[in-house]
Amino acid sequence: MSSEPSSTLTELASAFGIATDFWDWQGQHTIVSAQSIRQVLAALGVDASTDEAAAHALADRRLLPWRRVLPPTVVMREGWTPWVPVHLPHGSDVRLDIALETGETRAVDQVDHWVEPREIDGALIGEATFELPGDLPTGWHRLRATVGQSVVEATLIVTPGRLSLPAGLDQRRATGLMAQLYQVRSSRSWGVGDLGDLATLATWSAERLGADFVLINPLHAAEPITPMEPSPYLPTTRRFANPLYLQVEDIPETARLDDDAAARVQALAAAARPLNDSALIDRDGCWTAKREALELIHAVGLTGRRAADYERYVAEEGQGLADFATWCAIVDVYGLPSQGWPEGLASPAAHGVDDFRVEQADRIDFHCWMQWALDRQLGEVQRRAKDAGMALGVIHDLAVGVHPHGADAWALRHALAQGVTVGAPPDQFNQLGQNWSQPPWRPDVLAELGYAPFRDMVRTVLRDSGGIRVDHIIGLFRLWWIPEGGSPGEGTYVRYDHEALIGILALEAERAGALVIGEDLGVVEPATRTYLLERGLLGTSIMWFEWADGEPLPPEGYRELCLSSVTTHDLPPTAGYLALEHVEVRERLGLLTRSAEEERAAEARSIAHVRQALIERGVLGADSDDADMIAAMHAWLAQSPSRLLAYSLADLVGDRHAVNQPGTNREYPNWCVPLTGPDGQVLSLEAIMHAPGVERYAAAMRP
Repeated sequence: MSSEPSSTLTELASAFGIATDFWDWQGQHTIVSAQSIRQVLAALGVDASTDEAAAHALADRRLLPWRRVLPPTVVMREGWTPWVPVHLPHGSDVRLDIALETGETRAVDQVDHWVEPREIDGALIGEATFELPGDLPTGWHRLRATVGQSVVEATLIVTPGRLSLPAGLDQRRATGLMAQLYQVRSSRSWGVGDLGDLATLATWSAERLGADFVLINPLHAAEPITPMEPSPYLPTTRRFANPLYLQVEDIPETARLDDDAAARVQALAAAARPLNDSALIDRDGCWTAKREALELIHAVGLTGRRAADYERYVAEEGQGLADFATWCAIVDVYGLPSQGWPEGLASPAAHGVDDFRVEQADRIDFHCWMQWALDRQLGEVQRRAKDAGMALGVIHDLAVGVHPHGADAWALRHALAQGVTVGAPPDQFNQLGQNWSQPPWRPDVLAELGYAPFRDMVRTVLRDSGGIRVDHIIGLFRLWWIPEGGSPGEGTYVRYDHEALIGILALEAERAGALVIGEDLGVVEPATRTYLLERGLLGTSIMWFEWADGEPLPPEGYRELCLSSVTTHDLPPTAGYLALEHVEVRERLGLLTRSAEEERAAEARSIAHVRQALIERGVLGADSDDADMIAAMHAWLAQSPSRLLAYSLADLVGDRHAVNQPGTNREYPNWCVPLTGPDGQVLSLEAIMHAPGVERYAAAMRP
């Protein structure tokens, strides 16, 4: 069997948006193997095991639009007038209406556009064409095609043509703080920074640093039991949050605990607080204590307005919350991984789930209650941030995907591709490629579902926020799918309907009064950044990555609609970078693709180029130390046109240790590194707030 795909297989792959060739980071043209293409097609439910099967699948794909009355979802921009094909028995009459989300109904005009009828499955099928009006309001609507006594519906999504910046930012830039919340531990923390700490950090940074926002790591939910996955980028779901971040004492029902329960909560807090000084972040220790306390508080029950508010929240979140809480309860009872679960609990539709929901109703309610408590505390954090003077408040981070054995993999299994994982092809910084072990969305099923799972996820993360940073936003255009058992280099790109996904992001952000930042680093198609700009989404620029003709990109070369910063969480803090600590770590872990001496020399040359550029720009003196250089780098970015500038909390306090080392799993304590000062000592939030000179780099970015 040839390693290269046949013409039929190539055509079939193209019909499903699967790349059969691509240009790698070194500019080499690469042909994707036939085996990889077949495996990716299989993940989409397509049998292409032989050329005959591929030909049959291709014929089915071409006939699919003719076998359905309406496309499952139509996405259009506000002001556009797209045509919608309606398929029906030839000669039949059809009426097309739009049911707006407001309850109003609009008729749609048919256009004079002849399409030759086709014989489909023994019946002659015609195509009628309708033009959607250009004055439709943005929102989630329904298309209704009436053919005789039959009514067929489809989802109609009208999105903003361009997302506007939130009020107050249309004429000025915003500067803000980047922080890993779990590192921000105060004397009230239980070993992990929580939402109370976030509110304090936001208020302090607004008042002392003049911050307009605080950008934090993803707060997505992890497992409800220990051991808890440390990576915020490998959550069990992206729709719901991690109760690890709840501030226990801020839950009002704490005041209604009886004496014994109150004493127990206080004892749990006292036992957990020494974790604030631990050498590594101990999520398991924190969660063990915090969960017991939360169970005691939940047992108190709700009354009055709080009870009504909770009931309203549960009703609004609907089946998605019920399924998430049910999965959590199953994990409580049967543990992980799910291979050990009873067969009757394999999915929400499995025969044993209804009985389980009844038997474990209180346990399920506990997990729903924690999500409600999180939602209300997140709202309070945003209120306090805005009251302190922040223009935006909290900007949340949206991870690329979810854990392969998590809640979404259980509840949304039909919408996630099986037998493949998401990753990245080899590039300059990760020459073996990356496998993120996450199942990707199936683009075809998302469309069939009217993009509801994507909408619900985005809407929840945007609620009570000033913005959202979308990690690897290129994944909304195309994702690198890796067949199970293969290396990252054996994957290929699968295209998504970016017009739909980006449009939904813009629609939900507009409704939330928030902005969207796309992390568009790495291998990016040239047209992608142009498209993001056209839709009003901000890009991302990291100073260490911005070069032109072998020299640091001048400030005026930076994009305007962009979040620019000196560093990112995948690099060590700038003090550590200047000391080449990233080279030392990569050498120790065997991640270098050339000798350590060559790597150090190359990095030292890059740093020297940056230093010289700063001197020539007049923002750094010739006789300067590393702290001066870091301040100058922030001043360099202040001269750029970028609308958002960010400084890292780790840089402000002189930390030197990376929180994440790409290309590693357990070899490095990713996402468990505490925040430390220049001397390596763990810093509390109180120490940060009273540290001398902590505002230096923030001040360098302000006009």
